[in-house]
Amino acid sequence: MEIKPLYDRVVVLPQKIENKCPSGIILPQVSDEKSSVGEVVFVGDGQTFDGNKVEMQVKKDDKIIYSKFAGAPYKINDIDYIILRQADILAIIKGE
Repeated sequence: MEIKPLYDRVVVLPQKIENKCPSGIILPQVSDEKSSVGEVVFVGDGQTFDGNKVEMQVKKDDKIIYSKFAGAPYKINDIDYIILRQADILAIIKGE
């Protein structure tokens, strides 16, 4: 199934938070925390603002950092996604 986000929205696959430290100790408080890093899966066409088209700054497969409490969660085929606005994206991660 494919999702086509409208306007300036993107569909993001959140990255799982590692709940172990490098030495192998399990950190229980980390499992309750929401991730703020993810991969862009689908991108909208952009939006018109005051008669000017606002282009999308992200594209499919970009790894991004987004606002922790932004967006709307959505589940498809047992996979959790987040749909959020481009303005909620804080940065694109390059060269990892």
